[in-house]
Amino acid sequence: MTGKPRLESSCGACCWIPLFALRCEEARRPELAAHPSALLSPEDPRRLWQVSPLARHAGVKPGLTVSQAIGLCPALRLCEPDPVHYDEQFTRLLTALRDVSPVIEAAELGRVFVGTDGLERLYGAPENQVAEIKTAVGRTGGPAVSDCNITVRPSACPPVRLGWGRGKFVSWVAASGARPGQAVIVQPGGEAAFLALQPLAVLPLDPDTHRRLRQLGLRTLGDLAALPEEAVVAQFGRAGRRLWRLAAGALAEPIVGREMPEPIVAALAFFSPVADREMLAQALEQLIERALKHPRRTGWRVQQVRVRAELERGASWLVETVLKDATAERGRIAARLKTRLEQSPPAKAVERLAVEFTGFAPGTAELQLFARDASAAARAGRRRALRHAAEEIQLRLHRTMLHHVIEVQPWSRFPERRYALIDFEA
Repeated sequence: MTGKPRLESSCGACCWIPLFALRCEEARRPELAAHPSALLSPEDPRRLWQVSPLARHAGVKPGLTVSQAIGLCPALRLCEPDPVHYDEQFTRLLTALRDVSPVIEAAELGRVFVGTDGLERLYGAPENQVAEIKTAVGRTGGPAVSDCNITVRPSACPPVRLGWGRGKFVSWVAASGARPGQAVIVQPGGEAAFLALQPLAVLPLDPDTHRRLRQLGLRTLGDLAALPEEAVVAQFGRAGRRLWRLAAGALAEPIVGREMPEPIVAALAFFSPVADREMLAQALEQLIERALKHPRRTGWRVQQVRVRAELERGASWLVETVLKDATAERGRIAARLKTRLEQSPPAKAVERLAVEFTGFAPGTAELQLFARDASAAARAGRRRALRHAAEEIQLRLHRTMLHHVIEVQPWSRFPERRYALIDFEA
C-alpha cells in the first residue's frame, strides 16, 4: 500500500505573535494594555511566565518570583494563566492559516510556519502571499496589544510579525526582525547576505555554546560563517555543523505540515469541585477508556494526548504529552498522564475534566481490518513489540533465541516427541 505523501514546503512564511498568551489576556481585559502586567506560570504560580514591555522597563523579567516582581514594580498587575483559552485562540489562528496553505507547522504557542510552495500560482509574488496571510490572521480578531508606542485594538489587525524566506530558519529570523504588523521578505539567493548581519542570538543555542562563541569573539552569523566549517565541527561536534550551516544559509529545513484529524474528546463534569489527585487519576483512566472505545479510534493508535480542566473561579489547566510509541493501551496512556499530573497539578479544584486524543498513527493492516475495541489494539501492539524484541536479539547474538512450541505427536508416550521447537520469525 502506498503511503500518503508528506506535506512539505521548501519556502515559507513565519507568523509570529510575541507574548501570545499575554496578548490573549489583554484582549479580554483591555485595561491591562495601559499598565505593567505579567502572567503567572502554569507550572509554578509563584513565578512569572510572560511579562509585558511596560513591566520589562521596570526591571521585571520572566522567571522572577511574585515577591521579587512586586518589589521591582509595585504597580504590576498579575494574571492567573488560562492555558485552555490560549490553546483555543491558537487553534483559531491555525485554522485561519490553513485556508491559505495546507502546509502548516506550529512551532510553539504564537509561532507558526506556513508553507508557500505553489502559492505563487494563486497569489503571485511573496509580497502578495504575505498580504494574504496577514488578512487571514486579521480574520481571527487577534489579541489586543500595546507594544512600545503602538496600540492595536482587538478589532484591528493583530500585531503579527511576518518573515518570508527559504526554509524555517531564514523565515523565523526575518520574522524576529520585523516590526509589529509588518513583514520582512528574503528573496531566494539572498539568504547568506541577510543572515550575515544577524546576531548570534537568533541561532538555537544553549547558554554554554553561546558563551563559548562570544568568548571566541563572534558576534554575528557572518562571523561564524567566515570560519572553516570543519574548525567549528572540531569545537562543537555535530551540533556545530548544523549551527554553521544555518549561519551560512547552506541549510534550509523544510516546513513539514501534518493532517489535522478530528480530535476524540471524552469529558466529565464533577458535581462538586475535586482537588484530590487520586480521584483525578481515576477519572483520567475512565475518560481514556471511554475515548479508546470511540468508533473513530478504530484502526488508529494514539500518539498525542491532551488533558484540559476547568478550575474554580474561571481558571483552567492544560497538559499535553506526545507518546514515544503510539499505543491503544489504556495503562500506557494513563501512566504518562498521571506523571504529568504529579509534576504539574492543577492549582485549584477541578470542576470539569476532559481527555482529548489529538494525534494518531495508523495501525497495522490487521488492526485496521479487525480491531473493534481497545483490547484488539493492545494485542496488536504486543505482537509488534515481540517482533521488535526478536529482531534486536537476532542482530545482537546473530542467531534466533526465541522459539514457538508446537504440538507434533500429542498421543506419543515419549514427552520429547509430543512437542517441537521452531524458530520465532520476526
